[in-house]
Amino acid sequence: MLNGSARASPVSGRGGTVTDDISTLGKSLDDWRALVPDGSFDVLFKHATEAPGSSPLDQEKRVGTFVCAACHLPLFESSGKYDSGTGWPSFFSPIEGRLGFQRDFKMILPRTEYHCARCSGHQGHVFKDGPPPTGERYCNNGVALCFVPEGEPLPALRD
Repeated sequence: MLNGSARASPVSGRGGTVTDDISTLGKSLDDWRALVPDGSFDVLFKHATEAPGSSPLDQEKRVGTFVCAACHLPLFESSGKYDSGTGWPSFFSPIEGRLGFQRDFKMILPRTEYHCARCSGHQGHVFKDGPPPTGERYCNNGVALCFVPEGEPLPALRD
């Protein structure tokens, strides 16, 4: 998982602006278990995968921001979301500096797993079969995200 801090660009024009330096949180698994629902905890901190088609966020079409369900760090804007047909919320671009990456060898072929840069909560996997302009598909577990519609304040970051 990540150690130290990651450089990131702030979310502008929305309440709850995030600072440029993202320091990782040192919460224990018990601390996170008390803060997030069981299904979200299993995905975020035990690297489970939700069933395809099970998250309403896959069909979310409103303008807004997708934040980490654990620490509330904004990870994706709706402008980077698209319908991949996989049954999981998919994005072609994250908010810069908000994700950490590592190789995942749980399947036959290695994959690239990504997680929240602040709490290290597992979000999903990135693949090289996405649309322009990036050609990437960030395949996200819906229970690892919360959606905040444009015009509503972003939730406060959890400490």
